[in-house]
Amino acid sequence: MASSMKRTRVVLADDHPLTLEGLRAFLEPHVNTISTVTDGRALVEETLRLRPELVILDITMPLLNGIDAASQIKKSLPGVKLVFVTMHANPAYLEAALNAGGTGYVLKSAAREELLDAIQSVMSGHIYVTPSLSSEHLERFNDPSRAAATLRLSSREREILQLIAEGRATKEIAFLLSISVKTVAFHRENLKRKLSLRTTAELTKHALDQGLIS
Repeated sequence: MASSMKRTRVVLADDHPLTLEGLRAFLEPHVNTISTVTDGRALVEETLRLRPELVILDITMPLLNGIDAASQIKKSLPGVKLVFVTMHANPAYLEAALNAGGTGYVLKSAAREELLDAIQSVMSGHIYVTPSLSSEHLERFNDPSRAAATLRLSSREREILQLIAEGRATKEIAFLLSISVKTVAFHRENLKRKLSLRTTAELTKHALDQGLIS
């Protein structure tokens, strides 16, 4: 790992003391661990107090789970990088972690093999996801905030985005999905707002870029 990584100030959070100590010992030669905590509320307090460049956290923690802790941290410190190290292999947790502002997601079973790569990746401005969870769509994301925004869409919203991008008219979309024209129009505007896009052409380009259409 590059020598500059040694200066990266890190807060570690896990509710299992043995896991926490193991992580700290593993990372110590590579980064500057400035604090370790065992619950979500302590994590938020320590991170806001110490203002590290990187937080490595679990999802399941007492008092406040890692997803909600991450959301609170990002509101006050939008620039901090968040790497989740978790046993949760369900893609729904991955989506929630990205939605909360996470840019790294590593399974505990693969932490020794992947965590240093994940840290390098997120500190360089990229997303890192354990390869076993990384879909072809995720690999196409190069903008962490846009990745999170796309994953935040509901399945219905992604469905409508795809149909819009395929050039289908509002009435046709309404017919295909058995919803009203007004509902389609509402979703169209909501998609633009969520994805920070202004026009249907931009929606179409976004869907193409993110692999929703080919």
